[in-house]
Amino acid sequence: MYRVASGLGALKRHGADAQMMNVAIRCASTSVAQGSSGGFWTWLTGARSNEIPPPDFALPGVTIPPPLPDHVEAGKTIVTTLPNGVKIASETSAGSSCSVGVYVDCGSVYEAPETTGASQLVKTMAFATTANRSELRVVREIDAIGGTAKASASREMMSYTYRALKTYMPEMVEVLIDCVRNPAFLDWEVKEQILRLKAELVKSSSNPEKFLLEALHSTGYSGALANPLIASEYAISRLNSDVLEQFIIENYTAPRIVLAASGVDHEELVSIAGPLLSDIPSVSGTTRPKSTYIGGEYKKSADSSNTDVALAFEVPSGWLKEKDFVTASVLQTLLGGGGKFSWGRQGKGLHSRLNHLVNEFDQIKSISAFKDVHSNTGIFGIHTSTDASFVPKAIDLAARELTSLATPGQVDQSQLDRAKASAKSAILANLESQASLTEDMGRQVLAFGERKPAEHLLKAIDGVTLKDVTSVAEKIISSPLTMASHGNVLNMPTYESVSGKFRSK
Repeated sequence: MYRVASGLGALKRHGADAQMMNVAIRCASTSVAQGSSGGFWTWLTGARSNEIPPPDFALPGVTIPPPLPDHVEAGKTIVTTLPNGVKIASETSAGSSCSVGVYVDCGSVYEAPETTGASQLVKTMAFATTANRSELRVVREIDAIGGTAKASASREMMSYTYRALKTYMPEMVEVLIDCVRNPAFLDWEVKEQILRLKAELVKSSSNPEKFLLEALHSTGYSGALANPLIASEYAISRLNSDVLEQFIIENYTAPRIVLAASGVDHEELVSIAGPLLSDIPSVSGTTRPKSTYIGGEYKKSADSSNTDVALAFEVPSGWLKEKDFVTASVLQTLLGGGGKFSWGRQGKGLHSRLNHLVNEFDQIKSISAFKDVHSNTGIFGIHTSTDASFVPKAIDLAARELTSLATPGQVDQSQLDRAKASAKSAILANLESQASLTEDMGRQVLAFGERKPAEHLLKAIDGVTLKDVTSVAEKIISSPLTMASHGNVLNMPTYESVSGKFRSK
């Protein structure tokens, strides 16, 4: 009974307290409503609305930074050449991150029969064990600063890129140079990566677009560019630590190396990287192996109801001849193309010349223009994936579009202006990536000893005329045809019949 009575008394006291609180709140609310419009917060703090500082009130001890200007001038590329020939290039940029890369004038074009596939294997082992670090330590040092690192191998360049916050730039440079200069090539790691490359080879064989690009080079060229970028399983199995070490010694020489960085101070970069690169051997007289474009045909049958076909021609002089290279880039966006669900990408919009074919013919799964340009030569053409029974018609359509570019009056000014705007948009969008900007810097410094600003390339695109389009297109399709096909190739027309469509032009 005592406990129950005590509980009832507590409830009564609690009810009385609640009534007094309600009265207090009503009085306070009335008072606040009459004296201020500041609401509950004003009543709680005791402040009055007319005492709140205005929005432009300067807080003591706080300095407001000036607003950014309407136009921020891009940083200029500064290049320093070390006594042994290594070049260090950089440019400043806004932001808290930076990108550092090492670029080497080396790739599959420098491979001999006994070193076929070496560049690909070196790429996969880019951040493996070095003379100073285990692979685990390399990975942990990159992860510890929130960085990302990657390597790539092309036909004419090896690249190693590392991106992280600017404050870690010294550590980034040291780790990157260590991985490039001092790979250990441990036997067990080499064997492990060979197995990985073989697995990637199986995947690449199921990618028709990548497969056909390889076939176009191996068939269309004689010499260095015919070397496979994706080596065969047999060639990869012959590689070992000794082959890789010799490949590095012969090709990673000072005049063929560029260290490029975006978002860093140049003097600081040189002070850190210079001592780490200054003792690389300087070997002069190395020339890039020659390649000759010859054209030809490649077929590979596969169990498929579709056929992938690529028609390609030579881009003479490659990207070293700026006018033709720029015009070829405009030609690519002028043709454009895409698949059933590829609208919205640069050069693949509703107004491109190839895109309407996808909408007009259900048998065409995709069709698009492509180019793969190197220092002294390159290829340009059209790739299409279509039903096997529709292959002859698809080739006729692709040939019609290519020859129309070389026919005066078939391209009007509005189409050209749209293509030039699309080409410029693609360039600027690509350069928004810090890693792409760094790679562009490294590639240009390797080729020219300097980096031409983006404005230079945009101005060159603006200078392309209808006469340039006709002239360069005619020059391209007058070279021998290279035709590659994959899938159900039973309905493929003969090489002579397809080549004749362009000779008649």
